Amino acid sequence: MNLLVGGLLADAADVNPDGSALTLGDRSLTYRQLERRAAALTDTLLGCGLDPGGTVVWWCDADLRSPAGFAAVARAGLVFAPLNPAYNADEAASALAYLRPVAVVADAVHLPLAARLTPPGAVLLALDDLSPDATGPSDHGPDARGPARTPPAVDDRSPHIIYLTSGTTGAPKGVVVSHRASWLRSFPGGSTFAAGLRGDGGILVSFPLFHYGGWHYVLEAWHHRCAFHICPRFDGPNLVAAAARWKPVAMYCIPAVWNRVVEAAPDGHGLESVRHADTGTSAAPPALLETLRRIMPDATTSVLYGSSEGGHHTTLHDRDVATHPGSVGRVAPPGVIKLSPEGEILYRSPTLMDGYFERPAETATALDDGWYRTGDLGHMDDRGYLWITGRAREVIRTGGESVAPPEVEQALTGLPGVSDLAVVGVPDQTWGEIVCLAVVCAAPSAVPTVAEVRHRLGDRLAAFKHPRRVVAVPAIPRTPATGQVQRTLLRDLVVEAPA
Repeated sequence: MNLLVGGLLADAADVNPDGSALTLGDRSLTYRQLERRAAALTDTLLGCGLDPGGTVVWWCDADLRSPAGFAAVARAGLVFAPLNPAYNADEAASALAYLRPVAVVADAVHLPLAARLTPPGAVLLALDDLSPDATGPSDHGPDARGPARTPPAVDDRSPHIIYLTSGTTGAPKGVVVSHRASWLRSFPGGSTFAAGLRGDGGILVSFPLFHYGGWHYVLEAWHHRCAFHICPRFDGPNLVAAAARWKPVAMYCIPAVWNRVVEAAPDGHGLESVRHADTGTSAAPPALLETLRRIMPDATTSVLYGSSEGGHHTTLHDRDVATHPGSVGRVAPPGVIKLSPEGEILYRSPTLMDGYFERPAETATALDDGWYRTGDLGHMDDRGYLWITGRAREVIRTGGESVAPPEVEQALTGLPGVSDLAVVGVPDQTWGEIVCLAVVCAAPSAVPTVAEVRHRLGDRLAAFKHPRRVVAVPAIPRTPATGQVQRTLLRDLVVEAPA
């Protein structure tokens, strides 16, 4: 059986044509409508004469048209590459130069910048022209049976999507995932909501649709033939309003976002439909788990751990939360986990990425004889429960995003009153890790505040890369020969230092 992403939507539309497939704000699409839009977009893409196997960059804010484009790109034999809508001009230019797309699709907000940055030879497509944002005649009437043009044959081991994440230097690094791996990651039994979703409410998550987490849950919704709810912004009021309006059965938020939801609905009002209130990317604070149980007494809460490179690694099921505080649980099928002699968490599964797009050296480092080196340190008990204890690599993982310390350091060069600086990730119960700036200053009065540092960065870097803590240290530990930051030593210094 060929496990193709485009086929998931078609099957869901056959089984549940009039069921809710997608919502955003007060607008919704049925599976029949979503499938017709995907078929029309596939036909349009095929008519552009794009080379099969080429990359299509998709750059837009939250939009009902994106899931149809996601399926259409897959069916057209192309590779989908979602771009962070918060990227500034430099970040977007770097990503586009790296990906070398055959086409760039941009919404009205990003179209002017995309017109400047689209590489020579690539086709620039305005989303408003490609797929008007309105319910058209094609949403009604007889069933559509695919595009008028014949799509190319697609093998399920061919690339389906490229997720961009930061490398150790800040240069973009594309995680290439095949159709087969994407399909298996989200399949019921191996997916995050493994117990199955009962009811028609569907899934509401706080990951945007440039992130692996966002698209994973789109695919999981298609497997379950239920709705996926998009939010325009992932603040507490928007998420609670979406939950009250669409009554999802399942919600997933990282701890930091759950805190916002709790602030917006301290008594759980608006969240009554939720039966799965999951969290993760790393260990979740026990106090947060107790709060979720209090405001949603009818919901289970599981803690999940995973990555763009490997998918869903482990689950701490609701039944084990109280007896294994701080753990991320046991390995989820069909994966296997072991620890290296140094304590690094290694993961093996048919859901692994193919590698990093045109990054052979980094691929060889990350994939070792079929095992993915997560860069996380941990320990495991004799029953297979895993605890994450730190990071083996320099890249900071904060709230599900990756941040390269050198990129932030370069952007802060010349910070007034600072003679030396370095960036390191420090543990945080809400975000997993936070970006911490260590500075060397001649006088205590010269130490910048977090607000001053973030103001200086402005929009030069995406907000998730901005430091959330500033610490003054006597000196930045560096290697004598090369002057490289010794981040393990620096991390020890700042963890013990006052903010």
